Amino acid sequence: MLTLGIETSCDDTSIALLEDETALLANVVSSQPVHTAYGGVVPELASRAHVSNILPIFERALAEAGVDAERIDLIGVTHAPGLAGSLLVGGAFAQGLALALDRPIVPVHHLEAHIVAILLERPDLELPALALVVSGGHTLLVHVREWRAYEVIGRTRDDAAGEAFDKVAKLLGLGFPGGPAIEREARAGNPRSIDFPRPMLASRDLDFSFSGLKTAVLQWIEGRDAADVAARRADVCAAFQAAVVEVLVEKSGQAAADLRVPTVILAGGVACNGALREAMRARVDDALVVWPAPVLCTDNGAMIARTAVLRRDEAVHPGEFDIHASLPFP
Repeated sequence: MLTLGIETSCDDTSIALLEDETALLANVVSSQPVHTAYGGVVPELASRAHVSNILPIFERALAEAGVDAERIDLIGVTHAPGLAGSLLVGGAFAQGLALALDRPIVPVHHLEAHIVAILLERPDLELPALALVVSGGHTLLVHVREWRAYEVIGRTRDDAAGEAFDKVAKLLGLGFPGGPAIEREARAGNPRSIDFPRPMLASRDLDFSFSGLKTAVLQWIEGRDAADVAARRADVCAAFQAAVVEVLVEKSGQAAADLRVPTVILAGGVACNGALREAMRARVDDALVVWPAPVLCTDNGAMIARTAVLRRDEAVHPGEFDIHASLPFP
């Protein structure tokens, strides 16, 4: 079975072709540099870029896979959550293609896809598991009892971890996206040089909050002149990153111990952060800590295709497909 995966929930246009469950024939991702100048994603610009990108990306994916469109058996596409205009572009493209080929569509929830991405590399992963999903728009802890059976046991009450990274990077003039930039700067800094708060760390509650930490960084910057901030930028990045990582890791460690799971999955774009990976492995030493390759952590069509295969019995007629900018998970 050949499955097409389409991802356009935010600012990455991605299309993948997956043979059966693990043979990834193509996974083409096109980012949108237009947003760099604004320090964040501009929804209208994202939608327009998807319109321009999606057909060339589809054609490139077919070429890389060495297949014709007629060979596609199933189409999976992100239907929620995300920017409405961006979702609409991917959804409309999927509907048109499905009608032309007389194929069904599987609506895919973006957050489930981030978790399921690990199956592309570890198809026999032992469950139950704890998944920490950390991305630009989401931070949540999910008890994965089995595939398609999830319980959210912790979520952010305000800013997501990735969003906090982006905003702090903007404050420091590091550009967008902020996560990789802060991680690079942090390597030269002292994480103990500035005592930033660890929001909700002392609470047994498994929820997160990062708005107060972001505000603490803002106040630190506003209390100093530009030269001082520039001179200590690496320290700010290291201290901020350490605060975020400690909260994420301690909450996850607490949950893993309570649930007694054999596996902890890191998922989403922030799962690419090396400090988070190292700290999680050190903290959760009685469970296997895993994460997908970086290209499968950030938004990509491969994770959509794999989730579509997992939920192929939920396929719908193209005319029944709809998008949802906000849809609870699970």
